[in-house]
Amino acid sequence: MEKTDRTLAIFYRALKGEKITSARIAAEYNISTKSVSRYIEDIRNFLAENRELVGNSELIYNRSEKCYTLQMDDFLKDSELLAVVKILIGTRAFSKPDLLRIISKMKHFVSAKDRQLLEELISKEKYHYTEVKSDCDSVIDNLWRIAGNIKSRNEITITYYKMSREKVTHRIRPVSIMFSEYYFYLIAYKVEDENLNPIYFRVDRISDIIEHRTKFDIDRKYDFDEGELRKKILLMFPGKCRKIRFEFSGPSLQAILDKLPTANVIEINGNKALIEAEIYGTGIMMFLLSQGSWVKVISPDEFVQEYKEEISKIQKLYLEKN
Repeated sequence: MEKTDRTLAIFYRALKGEKITSARIAAEYNISTKSVSRYIEDIRNFLAENRELVGNSELIYNRSEKCYTLQMDDFLKDSELLAVVKILIGTRAFSKPDLLRIISKMKHFVSAKDRQLLEELISKEKYHYTEVKSDCDSVIDNLWRIAGNIKSRNEITITYYKMSREKVTHRIRPVSIMFSEYYFYLIAYKVEDENLNPIYFRVDRISDIIEHRTKFDIDRKYDFDEGELRKKILLMFPGKCRKIRFEFSGPSLQAILDKLPTANVIEINGNKALIEAEIYGTGIMMFLLSQGSWVKVISPDEFVQEYKEEISKIQKLYLEKN
């Protein structure tokens, strides 16, 4: 192995978070420790001379452990990695093999110092991880194919399993991808829909994708604003946009405000808070019903009526004789 190859090999090992010791490297490559020191010095000089390329990176010698480790500003902090991994596990959106592979790769971009501690903090959750059921071979692969067609503006035909488990096909124009409540969603327009009403498809229910050469172009007024939608929609149930008011008397008003980014407290009277929010879709009904008697819907009248009808249906289930 040539000197340059050895230098690159040592640098790559440091980049993966390995602790570099002169004695071990010398034994593996059958060279002297002085040669290893020269290779390490070459790496340190390269990092110092190319800060614009590699960022603020240094190969630091740890006297207590008698080894070199690579420190980079672009490394994730151990605390940052823990937070991101916990979120990934909590989504349950990926297959277990995909999740474990992603976590393994991410761990290469943090310092080796606390890697064992991080593994201990997530080991039980990794072991008990249960993914959401999927109709596709890989959610990740589906996402990437869809993203490519969004960028290239290609029409696609998807084979899709509805909630009823009916298998259907749709030729669509994909425009956006969002994540909400365990699932990735494809937002698209049906090719035959001249009114361009957006429809949502769960990516994990797409069992097949056919890419067409046909391009599409959509007027700017129909550009999709994922950020605006995320503020106003719950559970990705479509529907019209309307402003609602309801009273909340539960123990955690902040939890309601966190769930509804557009919510504002109009007034507080004793343990009751009057809340107003601009909401898109019908998912708000499911959420407010989950709060039980802590919620009383105030307006608009049509929403109050819908809410009453849903409560009546629930009550009827328990009044019917078995």
